Amino acid sequence: MLSLRQALRGALVVVAIATAGGPVQAADVAFDKAPLAIKTRDGKTHGFTVELALTSDQRAQGLMFRREMPADHGMLFDFAQTRQVMMWMKNTFLPLDMLFVSKDGNVETVHENAVPQSEAIIDSRVPIAYVIELNAGTAKRLAITPGARVDIPANLPVAKPD
Repeated sequence: MLSLRQALRGALVVVAIATAGGPVQAADVAFDKAPLAIKTRDGKTHGFTVELALTSDQRAQGLMFRREMPADHGMLFDFAQTRQVMMWMKNTFLPLDMLFVSKDGNVETVHENAVPQSEAIIDSRVPIAYVIELNAGTAKRLAITPGARVDIPANLPVAKPD
């Protein structure tokens, strides 16, 4: 029978091995940037610079560990296929608005003011191809609602499915 000391030592070895690679940090994954335009239902066009999350590692990290983001910036998650998407805010310190966007650029649903570090699931509710994350309050301030149109960059690199 194992002593308590042996059991604890074994448990610490397992934890050390499991975390040897360490958590993904902001500097671990690089993102390209692209311009993006969103046209609201009232006809106004708003320009953003978005970082592109095209690989599974980029999509997994997203905006985690960031402490700030310029007002006209965001992140575009390309899922390489149309499907229902689940997001969360684990390790994300910035409150965000999430736009769930169809393959043809239509904003299908909007989730405003996602709570930093929450592990609650944020569901697209419908099949989508993209998620755009913006600073919280941007959707309301600019009247970005379902039915808005996103000009997906024509030269967007091909995303890799999970």
